[in-house]
Amino acid sequence: MGKFASAKFQIGQVVKHRLFPFRGVIFDVDPEFANSEEWYESIPAEIRPRRDQPFYHLLAENAETEYVAYVSEQNLLVDDSGDPIRHPQVSEFFGELSEGRYRPRDEMMH
Repeated sequence: MGKFASAKFQIGQVVKHRLFPFRGVIFDVDPEFANSEEWYESIPAEIRPRRDQPFYHLLAENAETEYVAYVSEQNLLVDDSGDPIRHPQVSEFFGELSEGRYRPRDEMMH
């Protein structure tokens, strides 16, 4: 049984992909890979991430569209642009954006 890594990023944090031109806001975290084997094998072997690290669920966007992404910690960087995420579901999960982080709705109600 492997030791779980501590997540480097937090729910509500705005991040960008290290290799591909998209960014997003984290809405959930898995302590290690928890997607399908088919999904994992679809990633080219030369860029396939390790399974034993946190994986993040993002409300993501690129220049053309908005979508949900599942990204390994090793492939994320902090997005310090200060720009809001335009994904249509952001307001379902989060309130205001402040200092690169959205406030989760649950926190707003306390």
